Amino acid sequence: MKERSSSHPTPTNKSSARVTLSLDGQWNVGESLEGTAVPRDFPSRCQVPGLVRLAQPPFPHVDEFESCELNQNLIRHGTLPESARVAPPGRSTQPRNYFWYRTTFRAPAGYTSGWLTIEKAQFGMGVWLNGRALGTEPACFSSGRFELTEALRWDAENELVVRVGAHPGVLPASYPAGSDFEKFQWTPGIYDSVSVAFCNNPVVTSVQVAPRVDPRAIVVQTKLANRSGKACTAQLAQRISEWRGGAQVAEAAAQSVRLAAGETITITQTIALPGGRLWSPEDPFLYVLETSTGGDAVTTRFGLREFRSDSKTGKFYLNGESCFLRGSNIALHRFFEDKQCGALPWDEAWVRKLLAEIPRQLNWNAFRFSIGPVPQRWFEIADECGLLIQNEFFVWTSHPKWHAPQYGRTWDADELIRQYGAWMSDHWNHPSVVIWDACNETFDPVFGEKVIPAVRGLDLSNRPWDNGYNQPAAPDDPVEIHPYFHAASHWENKLLFDLSELETKTPEEVIKLGSAEENWHGNPLIINEYGWLWLHRDGTPSSLAERVYPMMLGANASAEDRFAHYAYDIAAETEFFRSSRRFAGVLHFSYLTESHHGGYTSDPFRDIRALKLDPYFADYASEAFKPLGVFLKFLHSTLTAGARTFVVNLVNDYAHAVQGRVVLTLETEKGEILARAEKTFALAAFGDGAVDLACTIPERLGHYLLKATASINQSAKPAAAPTVGRRKVEVVAQKSAAI
Repeated sequence: MKERSSSHPTPTNKSSARVTLSLDGQWNVGESLEGTAVPRDFPSRCQVPGLVRLAQPPFPHVDEFESCELNQNLIRHGTLPESARVAPPGRSTQPRNYFWYRTTFRAPAGYTSGWLTIEKAQFGMGVWLNGRALGTEPACFSSGRFELTEALRWDAENELVVRVGAHPGVLPASYPAGSDFEKFQWTPGIYDSVSVAFCNNPVVTSVQVAPRVDPRAIVVQTKLANRSGKACTAQLAQRISEWRGGAQVAEAAAQSVRLAAGETITITQTIALPGGRLWSPEDPFLYVLETSTGGDAVTTRFGLREFRSDSKTGKFYLNGESCFLRGSNIALHRFFEDKQCGALPWDEAWVRKLLAEIPRQLNWNAFRFSIGPVPQRWFEIADECGLLIQNEFFVWTSHPKWHAPQYGRTWDADELIRQYGAWMSDHWNHPSVVIWDACNETFDPVFGEKVIPAVRGLDLSNRPWDNGYNQPAAPDDPVEIHPYFHAASHWENKLLFDLSELETKTPEEVIKLGSAEENWHGNPLIINEYGWLWLHRDGTPSSLAERVYPMMLGANASAEDRFAHYAYDIAAETEFFRSSRRFAGVLHFSYLTESHHGGYTSDPFRDIRALKLDPYFADYASEAFKPLGVFLKFLHSTLTAGARTFVVNLVNDYAHAVQGRVVLTLETEKGEILARAEKTFALAAFGDGAVDLACTIPERLGHYLLKATASINQSAKPAAAPTVGRRKVEVVAQKSAAI
């Protein structure tokens, strides 16, 4: 990618106190069975950041690893016999256990300290500099930082070798390396940026910025280290500027801080920002904090915003106002196994279109980065385009009653705590990150009893935590639910759900279906998975939907029929979930994931390289997720002639009241209006309401479109396009009517 920065402090352009060299680019790569000795040969070249799959010439059998979770799923589905079961973490059939990356860099003269940062690599990291082993880091989802000073050749070339595991099996089963019941391939590689930094003493080792909205201020926690063998004094200075334009807006009084030889200290300051401009999805305004010591100087980018979760109201709040999350999921580590993946996740233009351009068109303001982290650059882009991110750690271990408990994971709680803390420190300066997510669909008390309590206090912004299918770890934490209406039809192999049920289904039924009934105590509810009817990019059903489509559409349905139905179904479910106002977030699954035959899920793209959405999905989803939400509470497929009343539920996600008009029409395919009714509405800021419209359906049999169009008065600010809810109906004779 073109630009590099990090939620770790990054080099300032205003001082020569620190120099950071990006090592992104082409590295030499070798392989080995044992992990102790650096290989002699590095026969391939590979992009960093990237995956080993990109190496040229390629390595055979890359990705091959059968995880214990996938293995259990295949046995449960009858694809594998019981005799094929494997113990955690799984089984590799590769001819190696490790890959080795090699590059060189020149260390500039005039500095006293140097270190290496590998933002993310899997599976685990080991580092050698100039033939000297410098240590290992087993984390796969957080950065590794390695001291280089003792092995550096100043003002000379240095040889750097980084070892990564070729598969999760090189790490202890009790360590997190990714657990996913639906992931087939496990691709190793240095999949985030690598850099070396040089500075003088005393060193800034980390900076955390915690915004405060009322009154406007930031709490800054700075960690300083004396890397020398004698006492020294740091002249700590903090200055705040606007990210774009660079205008200075505040500074803290300079402090003289004495450090003993080898000492590390933490200093906490509060810096007022009177008149500070808040960060939000509508206005993602960013600041930069410059921290200097006299020997080191770094910058940290941040946004002035607070996000909280409240069980008294069941809502989220951004900067003190209600905030409803609308969006989807990104499962990047599943996309890694997609044949079309290539180097796309590290293509700046592709990622910006994925995260900024298309979500705006779909009226999304939020994503869950699910079952696997994304590169740091993705978070930076999310900051810049105003996305709200639920950041999920890569753990999914499900429930013992669903999968054989004797083959499940037993986690090393201390290692989880260490890695979760590091993962948080990588991301806590990003204003886009608003919810920490400990795990996905997991029943395991270790997270709520040990992990979250141990790390929550590290985050000075006190973000809420999602704890999978466990009890919430704190009274105001949100609870996730996954109401897959069509799942039962798949498992029972008979049609057990029809969209018409949404006319009478209650939020309590959704909560029960979504596996949250035992955990919910008024906590904000976030639906961060729903849909089920996944289609591959060629229109064929995924393995979890292949039984359902023939029952719904018949055996002879075309790919276009399925695409159209999927979009129609997702829109109806989205409208329904939003209409009750009981769900603080509605995030469909999934916007980006793998698409291959045999795969369990998929995404709504027709062309992933060009990021061309299925046009049906783009059309229906963009309406269903508009801030002014419309739920036409009629979902039967047939309709009889005569007078009747239709109910339209409305929701307002704007921070201001709106007034307007709802128009109900029955239209032909060519747009001829056969029936019409209208009524005005008024909604409070973040409010909701219902409109009853009396309408007479003519005695004209045939297939039509029933539409509810809600328009905000043009005088309202900001101007907004009308929102349309659509139902495909057949007007039938009385004796044939379904209702």
